[in-house]
Amino acid sequence: MKLGMLTACLPSWSLDRIAHWARETGYDCLEVAVWPETGGRDFEASHLDVARFGSAETEATRTLLDRTGLEISALAYYENNLHPHPGRRAEIRAHLKNAVDTAQRLQVPHVGTFIGRDPALSIPENQREAERVLPELVEYAGERDVRLIIENCVMEGWHPDGYPGNIAYSPELWEWMFSLGLYLNWDPSHLMWLGIDPVTTIAPYADHIVHTQAKDIELDPAARNRYGIFGTTDKKGDPWATGWWRYRVPGRGQVDWTATVDRLYEAGFTGTLSVEHEDPLWGGTPEKVCAGLKIAHSALRPLVIS
Repeated sequence: MKLGMLTACLPSWSLDRIAHWARETGYDCLEVAVWPETGGRDFEASHLDVARFGSAETEATRTLLDRTGLEISALAYYENNLHPHPGRRAEIRAHLKNAVDTAQRLQVPHVGTFIGRDPALSIPENQREAERVLPELVEYAGERDVRLIIENCVMEGWHPDGYPGNIAYSPELWEWMFSLGLYLNWDPSHLMWLGIDPVTTIAPYADHIVHTQAKDIELDPAARNRYGIFGTTDKKGDPWATGWWRYRVPGRGQVDWTATVDRLYEAGFTGTLSVEHEDPLWGGTPEKVCAGLKIAHSALRPLVIS
């Protein structure tokens, strides 16, 4: 197992700067954000321009990795592949293919994304649509020796009522998406607020967990008793506001990382545990983000034998 970090939390830094900082801090791998420059949401970044990634960019990236001793565990483009607007869906599809092409050039084994959802349709209706459009993407990736990995993030902010906006949030749905040739980028934080014990989900799906994200979560059960599991309806303009939980860096929340890493080892996991930093207490400036990443490293490094 290797310890990595998702670069999206440092959108203003170059990949070169992130790589040198990560190496000095003690990380082994980078999960590299590859959104387009026009992404615009929080926790998105464009650290490789996959739309214009040629021989010169390939050589420069390989040189950076050789110089720092790091590996790229995955490319990250987490978008809604079932977007209801045909034009936007086509843009997402094209960019995801560019990410796959870049992964092939760099011999990166995984590209991470979301299944997504059309919020106007039921989950079964979205499943039928996914069965129509996703196999071609899986085949495209497979022809280039790349796996598409789906994070089990709920993406509740994509639904007007805070319901799941990415239909990959439960083991029941994982079993369905595995049948399409997709793999899992397993993240325990999302399972926690849904009431699913994350540790119990590792062994049954170990063959399909090929990458993991280390994000912690802080829960407030008293507030949940007021709002319910899907959170407050008064979001004050922030679609991601729930009122009863927030993400934390590993070691500052309620995920049992000792049990989690131990169970991953027991299941034979040999991939990357990649820190995804979305902790509001350790955000806002690159300096605070780096402090949060150091906290995460301190919590996880003793557990991960690389």
